Amino acid sequence: MKKLNGNPIFRVYNTLHGTYPFTNFSIEDYEPAFEYAISLKREEIESIINNPDKPSFENTIVALEQAGKHLSLVSGVFFNLLHSNSSDELMKVSERVIPQLSELSTYIILSRPLFDKVKAVYDSKDDLDLSVEDRRLLQNCYDGFVESGALLGEEDKKALEQLSLQLSSLTLTYGQNNLREQNIFKLFVDNQDQISAMPQASLDLAADKALKGGHQSGWLFDLSAPSYFPFMQHCPDSSLRKEMYEAKMSLGAVDNEYCNKQIVLDIVNKRKELANLLGYETYAHMALRHRMAKAPEDVYGLLDKLLEAYKPLAVQETAKISEYAHNNNFVGELQPWDWAYWAEQYKQTYYDLDDEMLRPYFELSSVINGVFSLATRLYGITFRLQPAIPVYHKDVNAYEVLDTDGSYLGVLYTDFFPREGKKSGAWMSNFQEQYQEGQSKDHRPHIVVVMNFTPPTEGKPSLLTAGEVGTFLHEFGHALHGLFSKVKYESLSGTNVSRDFVELPSQLMENWLTEREWLDGFARHYETQDKIPQLLIDKIIKARNFLAGYAACRQLSFGYLDMAWHTLRDALPQDQDIKTFEENAWAKAMVLPSSPPSCVMSTSFGHIFSGGYASGYYGYKWAEVLDADAFACFQEHGIFDKSTADSFRHKILEQGDRQDAADLYRSFRGQDADIQPLLRRTGL
Repeated sequence: MKKLNGNPIFRVYNTLHGTYPFTNFSIEDYEPAFEYAISLKREEIESIINNPDKPSFENTIVALEQAGKHLSLVSGVFFNLLHSNSSDELMKVSERVIPQLSELSTYIILSRPLFDKVKAVYDSKDDLDLSVEDRRLLQNCYDGFVESGALLGEEDKKALEQLSLQLSSLTLTYGQNNLREQNIFKLFVDNQDQISAMPQASLDLAADKALKGGHQSGWLFDLSAPSYFPFMQHCPDSSLRKEMYEAKMSLGAVDNEYCNKQIVLDIVNKRKELANLLGYETYAHMALRHRMAKAPEDVYGLLDKLLEAYKPLAVQETAKISEYAHNNNFVGELQPWDWAYWAEQYKQTYYDLDDEMLRPYFELSSVINGVFSLATRLYGITFRLQPAIPVYHKDVNAYEVLDTDGSYLGVLYTDFFPREGKKSGAWMSNFQEQYQEGQSKDHRPHIVVVMNFTPPTEGKPSLLTAGEVGTFLHEFGHALHGLFSKVKYESLSGTNVSRDFVELPSQLMENWLTEREWLDGFARHYETQDKIPQLLIDKIIKARNFLAGYAACRQLSFGYLDMAWHTLRDALPQDQDIKTFEENAWAKAMVLPSSPPSCVMSTSFGHIFSGGYASGYYGYKWAEVLDADAFACFQEHGIFDKSTADSFRHKILEQGDRQDAADLYRSFRGQDADIQPLLRRTGL
């Protein structure tokens, strides 16, 4: 076994709640820490294999579950920093470490002696006195071995091992290519006439970026969310919008060192090969086996049903926006890079509402208080800022989360602003999971929510759009799912649930964004402290379903594309044109003209090619059906009804993956989810 040599990652942390002392770690510590932890876990697995006692639930299944605590410790810090505070050095470490992790995983899952012990326990399960959660762990453990090739012959096991290693390397490279290429593009503008109609907040941010980029004046725009999306909505210059759009939509598609086109083909072909090796028709059949949607036909059934409902509305909406643009001197066919701009102009004209009217009432610190107070009102928990907890970047804050009775519930880190080395988008993750140690100790979770909000500029605080507030609510919903977890086993904890169920807690929280009773409690003008006017709240509610049909079709198109890649029954040729494949996959959901040939979605579609959503992107729409139905329950009893919130906490949020997701939902709602609340919510 590798020597520890006093690595600081494995020292006892004399910090509040055992939080990571980030400043004690250097980049040089991670690789030897991984080597030691991998070696130690291999020893732990071998001790299970070599145990002379009769295989039992405790000495086999629980022992497997508990193996690798050191590896969880180093992985918890490393992979979070790799996404939120990365560097070239960290990326290079990951390139060396991830193959070792894949090799360890393959060694475990393809060990015949280990599987024989697992199978012996599984075969005797009816004779064992197991709880519901114990049975779930045993079933997951057995299924994990079988579905990872434990029953394969030796030659097939070797082939599976190679495929797993190759896929691990490909998905890592894919994500790193996107991150590196996105950081390269900058659009410098020195002609104020081209951007004069843009909101002052966006211009201030761009001017600040220009100064930091070495320009004495002018404005600098990039592909980070706070820069890109306001630019596309508000820049009046179509040629500049096109330049930004093509840069964003060609990430990974340009023939340079960061090109992902070949990687996309390799990933889908190897996923298909892996699924076939394990006896599945397609990768989607394999991926869906333990989700609420059990088979590809269930996914397509939902997508088709929603498309039938939403596409007629989407066609009407696009015609309406196009007519408006032409009535305002736009010439030609509305292109994809024109859509966000003219949709925003239409909204401002007919709804008298734009994000800039709302920003002054959504100052970040007030929004934080509003989101936290929502959790307090629903669930009775409180958040205490704790400067004593170390953080990994100066922009990060750490909160101690206390339960209704004042007991410690967990730690929540918030990381809000874009920076070099941080992935775009927003996500929730965890440094440490919840699980029980022994009979008495509850190991509480350390959760992080990461976003890319509009940062403060000189003389002005961070002011959010309504969309950014919605993003905060979404990721905070995931955080609550992690914080409330109350299970015995780490692998069943928090958000470790089926991919089409995990978005329910997050999307449910977004419903409060249009509830005036919640907005009225925290949304105040950052300068005057006046409450958000009722008129503006009414406008938010009125605009809630603006372009609902278009937005639904766009989301459905991504679902169709994901399923097309992963329901392949034949390998794609190496000269397959990805653009053509995409156009065919999502054609029936499209309502705008095709983007230029250089714009390819799949080469930067990180959700399905490097983010774990392969054959799972439909889950956002699936979860919309669930969250609309669940919120209808709140509406029936009152949106702050304590008994409904308690039921959702105890029957959903605390349960992790203790039971099948469909059973958990029925325990809360008393029935399967109905699609009608979603259609009503979006005006259909």
